Amino acid sequence: MLLIFSITQTKLSRVKSFETFLLGLATANLEEIIIINVYEFLIFQTSSGTDPWSCRFLKFLTVFGEICSILFTVLISIFRYQKLRDAGKRVNLSTYLDSIRSAWMMSGVCVTLSALLSLPIFVIDLQGSAENVTRSNGSCPPDFFNCGRKYCPVLNRLYKYLFLSVCHLLPLIIVTVSSFLILKVLLSQRKMVTPVASVSGSSQFSKRSRDPRLQRSTIAVLAAMGLFQVDWTLYLIFQLTFSAADSPLWAEVEFFISISYTSLSPYVYGIGSNLFTLNTFKKQ
Repeated sequence: MLLIFSITQTKLSRVKSFETFLLGLATANLEEIIIINVYEFLIFQTSSGTDPWSCRFLKFLTVFGEICSILFTVLISIFRYQKLRDAGKRVNLSTYLDSIRSAWMMSGVCVTLSALLSLPIFVIDLQGSAENVTRSNGSCPPDFFNCGRKYCPVLNRLYKYLFLSVCHLLPLIIVTVSSFLILKVLLSQRKMVTPVASVSGSSQFSKRSRDPRLQRSTIAVLAAMGLFQVDWTLYLIFQLTFSAADSPLWAEVEFFISISYTSLSPYVYGIGSNLFTLNTFKKQ
């Protein structure tokens, strides 16, 4: 909410592409945090029966927010690499994602893809096998894939591996590759700038080559990408190794992994982009 508030203090006409992506990420994270807490409450606290369609709708919103958060992270990592790549040769020329129209269009693509990839929630089997899924009084299942080691409907299995491949493994690969490329660019820029600074009359060029705001923002992006890699790698390991039917604590583990990224990443991005300063919150 702090990140959303700090960005919306700027007039929409002045919001840049990076801030647009941060706004989408923060909104998706906030929606996921709210819905996942409601869902966890229904799993553990509700003693009366829960309507299956209510479970499906709440899980749809949870998965929608999760995928949105992941896709916006991928978008931010690609955008940051584009900004750094060949920055010296490009000078003031903009990249494709610098256009605010392109930024809003790509944000719309992220939201649309998230909705489409979440729709199978409404058709997969939530009943499962009585011996593998322990539920009381029709409460919501802790694992929305509802796949145990001994029983997993074909549609649930297909959706599980499609979801893990497209929504977690592929973004994880893209973010990891982007982080290495960003580090490579930063190291190469440092090697190029250091000798130039030692040459007489070249200090002005050196200062132009290194924008401290861009560097600080890039470090924040790398930190958030590192958090992303750790969290979702653990998520993939647990999903492929354990099942909710065999691991009573799986719901808490999934909750911790999802919440740790969605709640911490906005602070990392906001601090790195100076969006949490007093001057920002004083703007009307």
